[in-house]
Amino acid sequence: MEFNEILCISMFAAFIALLFTGFPVAWILGGLAVAFTALGWYLSAYTDLFANSFYSVDWAYSSATVDRIWDVMHNWVLVALPMFVFMGLMLDRSGLASKLLTDFAKLFGRVKGGLAVTIALIGILLAASTGIIGASVVLLSVLGLPVMMQAKYSKSFASGVVCSVGTLGILIPPSIMLVLMADRLAISVGDLFLGALIPGVLLGSIYIIYILVVANFSKDMAPRPDNVEPITGKLVWNVFLAVLPPAGLILAVLGSIFAGIATPTEASGVGAFGALLLAFFSGKLNWQVLKDVCRETTKTTAFIFAIFLGATAFSLVFRGLGGDELIEGALLGLPFGPTGIIITILAFTFLLGFFLDWIEITLIILPLVGPVVAGLGFDLVWFTVLFAVCLQTSFLTPPVGFALFYLKGTAPEGISVKHIYAGVLPFIGLQLLGLVLVFVFKDLVTWLPSIAYSN
Repeated sequence: MEFNEILCISMFAAFIALLFTGFPVAWILGGLAVAFTALGWYLSAYTDLFANSFYSVDWAYSSATVDRIWDVMHNWVLVALPMFVFMGLMLDRSGLASKLLTDFAKLFGRVKGGLAVTIALIGILLAASTGIIGASVVLLSVLGLPVMMQAKYSKSFASGVVCSVGTLGILIPPSIMLVLMADRLAISVGDLFLGALIPGVLLGSIYIIYILVVANFSKDMAPRPDNVEPITGKLVWNVFLAVLPPAGLILAVLGSIFAGIATPTEASGVGAFGALLLAFFSGKLNWQVLKDVCRETTKTTAFIFAIFLGATAFSLVFRGLGGDELIEGALLGLPFGPTGIIITILAFTFLLGFFLDWIEITLIILPLVGPVVAGLGFDLVWFTVLFAVCLQTSFLTPPVGFALFYLKGTAPEGISVKHIYAGVLPFIGLQLLGLVLVFVFKDLVTWLPSIAYSN
């Protein structure tokens, strides 16, 4: 093994180890970039360890970080990030989800597991109109869990439904994760949005089918509520009116992108303005709400971009030490063939999701494996959506599953960590089932983009 390869492995191992210290990820990434630049410079200048190596890192090489950071901040596509964050947070304050839950619960109340199905449907709508995992899980927890507990649902089952459905926003467009992935791999955001739409809805449908099966075969998991109101024309009309605003916003954002009327960046502005209007017409918009949403948007965007900048410096130094070639050689050296390499990447990503957040995996791992996948002849949009479906499990897998933390922080008294962990296990299995379906049936991803461009 070459000395530069030892440094690459040491750099990545140090990153994993330092994450457990609780230190901010952005500082860990940037600090390791500086530390290994200094180490590389010292070893190149005062030792012969790099004498026969093509790779070396010094301050002149690392100065390219400035240009890389400028490219990040100058990237027009990334303007969509704060806009989509603002849209999600403002919708959270508009009160639409509360009305949806009330009317949907009345409509599906006669069905076994109807309340859980209601949560799933609202979660899909929130996913397609917000894309903010924390907001979706907290909102569904606050609104849905007390109702399901009152109906004597199983604590584990109810917790699993809320956690899993709340994570759909990271996959169903418009998704900030897909925006970041498109930027890292230099592919079209519109292509990814089109490609991820069917897999996202498919995964939500799998959740609903599972809920209905469990409710009908296990009476104690999701019993039918007592004193259910009859279904009337007025109730159906109220449900239609409740669905209309978020559906209109989804159509405005995704429809403008898919029809070629607006770029994803421009559509994000449409979405942010539309969410503002919905909050205004619902009577929930005031100066304090606007101030809070702007502050949260700024904090979330700053958090993402700080990691972005740290990852940019980390990746530059890692590549300077030959990290790209090391990863490529390791993957291509596997005795599995191209399909086996894809499965290995996904398995490794799934395991990393137990310890890393999706942002670090997207910014560090995806750019390393993406060129290898493209070189093997696979469609990069299909692989990226596959990677995104795999990453969704990271929100549910302990110990770093953020959806678990969000739920525990807002769950009613009596729901313990044990209930939450037990509840999400079946849904992790369903996510892996969805991953297998997308892997086997590539048309689930490629069909919509092909239709869009054939016209």
